[in-house]
Amino acid sequence: MPLMVWNEKLSVGIAQFDEEHKQLVALVNQLFDAVQAGRSKEALGGILDSLVAYTKSHFTHEEEHFARLGYPDRDAHKAEHDALASQVLEVQRKYHAGATATLSMEVMNFLKNWLIKHIQGTDKKYGPFLKEKGVA
Repeated sequence: MPLMVWNEKLSVGIAQFDEEHKQLVALVNQLFDAVQAGRSKEALGGILDSLVAYTKSHFTHEEEHFARLGYPDRDAHKAEHDALASQVLEVQRKYHAGATATLSMEVMNFLKNWLIKHIQGTDKKYGPFLKEKGVA
Protein backbone atom coordinates (compact mmCIF):
# COMPACT_ATOMS: atom_id res chain seq x y z
CA MET A 1 0.00 0.00 0.00
CA PRO A 2 1.42 3.42 -0.91
CA LEU A 3 2.30 5.97 1.74
CA MET A 4 0.64 8.73 -0.30
CA VAL A 5 -2.09 8.80 -2.91
CA TRP A 6 -2.39 11.58 -5.47
CA ASN A 7 -5.83 13.21 -5.54
CA GLU A 8 -7.35 16.40 -6.86
CA LYS A 9 -6.82 18.14 -3.50
CA LEU A 10 -3.13 18.16 -4.45
CA SER A 11 -3.75 19.87 -7.80
CA VAL A 12 -2.46 23.42 -8.09
CA GLY A 13 -4.15 23.85 -11.47
CA ILE A 14 -0.89 24.21 -13.40
CA ALA A 15 -0.28 21.12 -15.55
CA GLN A 16 3.53 21.12 -15.35
CA PHE A 17 3.57 21.41 -11.59
CA ASP A 18 0.76 18.91 -11.08
CA GLU A 19 2.78 16.39 -13.11
CA GLU A 20 5.93 17.17 -11.16
CA HIS A 21 4.05 16.82 -7.88
CA LYS A 22 2.70 13.45 -9.05
CA GLN A 23 6.29 12.37 -9.72
CA LEU A 24 7.35 13.50 -6.23
CA VAL A 25 4.50 11.47 -4.72
CA ALA A 26 5.57 8.46 -6.81
CA LEU A 27 9.19 8.79 -5.64
CA VAL A 28 8.18 9.09 -1.97
CA ASN A 29 6.05 5.95 -2.44
CA GLN A 30 8.89 4.17 -4.19
CA LEU A 31 11.22 4.97 -1.29
CA PHE A 32 8.59 3.91 1.24
CA ASP A 33 7.99 0.60 -0.57
CA ALA A 34 11.73 -0.07 -0.70
CA VAL A 35 12.11 0.66 3.03
CA GLN A 36 9.14 -1.59 3.84
CA ALA A 37 10.55 -4.38 1.67
CA GLY A 38 13.96 -4.17 3.33
CA ARG A 39 15.75 -3.46 0.05
CA SER A 40 19.52 -3.16 0.00
CA LYS A 41 21.38 -0.04 1.10
CA GLU A 42 22.40 0.58 -2.52
CA ALA A 43 18.82 0.31 -3.79
CA LEU A 44 17.49 2.62 -1.08
CA GLY A 45 20.35 5.05 -1.64
CA GLY A 46 19.60 5.20 -5.36
CA ILE A 47 15.92 5.97 -4.77
CA LEU A 48 16.81 8.56 -2.12
CA ASP A 49 19.26 10.18 -4.54
CA SER A 50 16.57 10.28 -7.25
CA LEU A 51 14.10 11.87 -4.85
CA VAL A 52 16.63 14.52 -3.80
CA ALA A 53 17.61 15.32 -7.40
CA TYR A 54 14.01 15.48 -8.62
CA THR A 55 13.00 17.68 -5.68
CA LYS A 56 15.79 20.15 -6.47
CA SER A 57 14.78 20.19 -10.14
CA HIS A 58 11.12 20.76 -9.29
CA PHE A 59 11.93 23.58 -6.87
CA THR A 60 14.09 25.21 -9.55
CA HIS A 61 11.23 25.04 -12.07
CA GLU A 62 8.81 26.71 -9.68
CA GLU A 63 11.33 29.36 -8.63
CA GLU A 64 12.21 30.20 -12.26
CA HIS A 65 8.52 30.84 -12.98
CA PHE A 66 8.26 33.00 -9.84
CA ALA A 67 11.28 35.10 -10.79
CA ARG A 68 10.25 35.50 -14.43
CA LEU A 69 6.66 36.45 -13.61
CA GLY A 70 7.28 38.47 -10.44
CA TYR A 71 5.41 36.22 -8.02
CA PRO A 72 4.99 38.35 -4.88
CA ASP A 73 5.46 35.47 -2.37
CA ARG A 74 8.53 34.02 -4.07
CA ASP A 75 10.97 34.78 -1.23
CA ALA A 76 8.83 33.06 1.42
CA HIS A 77 8.14 30.17 -0.95
CA LYS A 78 11.85 29.76 -1.72
CA ALA A 79 12.62 29.81 2.01
CA GLU A 80 10.30 26.79 2.46
CA HIS A 81 12.05 25.03 -0.41
CA ASP A 82 15.46 25.79 1.05
CA ALA A 83 14.47 24.51 4.50
CA LEU A 84 13.22 21.19 3.12
CA ALA A 85 16.21 20.81 0.81
CA SER A 86 18.55 21.31 3.75
CA GLN A 87 16.75 18.68 5.82
CA VAL A 88 16.60 16.14 3.02
CA LEU A 89 20.25 16.69 2.11
CA GLU A 90 21.13 15.96 5.74
CA VAL A 91 19.12 12.72 5.65
CA GLN A 92 20.89 11.80 2.40
CA ARG A 93 24.32 12.64 3.85
CA LYS A 94 23.71 10.55 6.98
CA TYR A 95 22.34 7.66 4.95
CA HIS A 96 25.35 7.53 2.66
CA ALA A 97 27.64 7.85 5.68
CA GLY A 98 26.22 4.59 7.00
CA ALA A 99 23.32 5.65 9.20
CA THR A 100 20.77 3.44 7.43
CA ALA A 101 18.28 3.96 10.25
CA THR A 102 17.82 7.51 8.93
CA LEU A 103 15.13 6.18 6.55
CA SER A 104 12.70 5.49 9.36
CA MET A 105 8.92 5.78 9.36
CA GLU A 106 9.42 9.11 11.11
CA VAL A 107 11.37 10.41 8.10
CA MET A 108 8.87 8.90 5.64
CA ASN A 109 5.95 10.50 7.48
CA PHE A 110 7.81 13.81 7.61
CA LEU A 111 8.30 13.74 3.82
CA LYS A 112 4.66 12.83 3.22
CA ASN A 113 3.28 15.44 5.62
CA TRP A 114 5.60 18.18 4.37
CA LEU A 115 4.72 17.49 0.74
CA ILE A 116 0.97 17.47 1.39
CA LYS A 117 1.10 20.60 3.55
CA HIS A 118 3.35 22.44 1.11
CA ILE A 119 1.29 21.59 -1.99
CA GLN A 120 -2.10 22.19 -0.38
CA GLY A 121 -0.97 25.37 1.34
CA THR A 122 1.95 27.24 -0.15
CA ASP A 123 1.79 25.85 -3.71
CA LYS A 124 -1.97 26.33 -4.08
CA LYS A 125 -1.41 30.05 -3.62
CA TYR A 126 0.62 30.40 -6.82
CA GLY A 127 -1.93 28.67 -9.07
CA PRO A 128 -4.21 31.69 -9.62
CA PHE A 129 -1.25 34.04 -10.01
CA LEU A 130 0.44 31.87 -12.65
CA LYS A 131 -2.86 31.34 -14.50
CA GLU A 132 -3.40 35.09 -14.57
CA LYS A 133 0.04 35.38 -16.18
CA GLY A 134 -0.89 32.86 -18.89
CA VAL A 135 0.64 29.68 -17.42
CA ALA A 136 -1.74 26.73 -17.73
